[in-house]
Amino acid sequence: MSISRHVTRRTAIKDMGKAGLAMVVFGAACTSESSPTTLVGATTTSSGQSTTSPGETTTTQPTAGPTPTEWTRVDMGFVSAYLLYRNGEAVLVDTGQSGAEADIEAALTSIGLGWDAVANVVVTHRHPDHAGSMVAVATAAPEAAFHIGAGDADAVGDLPSGALMVVGDGDKVFDLRIIDTPGHTMGHISVLDEVAGVLVAGDAVNTLGGTLNPSDPQFTADGTLSNASIAKMASFDFEVILPGHGMPVLSGGNVEMASLSTSLNG
Repeated sequence: MSISRHVTRRTAIKDMGKAGLAMVVFGAACTSESSPTTLVGATTTSSGQSTTSPGETTTTQPTAGPTPTEWTRVDMGFVSAYLLYRNGEAVLVDTGQSGAEADIEAALTSIGLGWDAVANVVVTHRHPDHAGSMVAVATAAPEAAFHIGAGDADAVGDLPSGALMVVGDGDKVFDLRIIDTPGHTMGHISVLDEVAGVLVAGDAVNTLGGTLNPSDPQFTADGTLSNASIAKMASFDFEVILPGHGMPVLSGGNVEMASLSTSLNG
């Protein structure tokens, strides 16, 4: 299943709940997921009625300014990675589990790009369902730079010399803001498109079961830090949340994150 969105600028996203910087999502999950609420996987109006169904593509006319962008989700069943692209250049956020490079290549082909377009790879954390294909991706995209949080850098496989860069709070990759969000792992990072209002949250949160949830306690290194990271993410401005597990939240993401933070932190 795939979902596509096209937008032109930040105001359009706030008005329409669309994603800004283009993203392709790869999934492959270890748990079953129940049907999402209207806030997850569908665009809603103020009355709560769905205005866009999964699999539908909506296009707005471009205006002067940044190149219009899009994002697409390709459901692989369990874990999601994201390909963000504009002007023929791409950033891959997470590499999926071992063997996921074939799915990434197929998605690149579907949007008219190849591995040579992948200039940067951001890995949100060390777990093998998110970092499992790093070495294979490095082989397929030999010019790509890899970015990971300091606390998880020791988990990286045999990457080419000089390919790995440690990033942290406030760093920029492809004009995307890196946010330190430890807890799920000690080096977990998230990625924010501040212009489009899109947060790629890795496993800092999930939407399994159709609602926004904190990091799964079973796989969380430090629950207190995890809750603090959710409060930190809620301090930023965004509409869309793209989690590592579960369906994307297409609108009201900041409100949902703030509500979750309040329930966890008081």
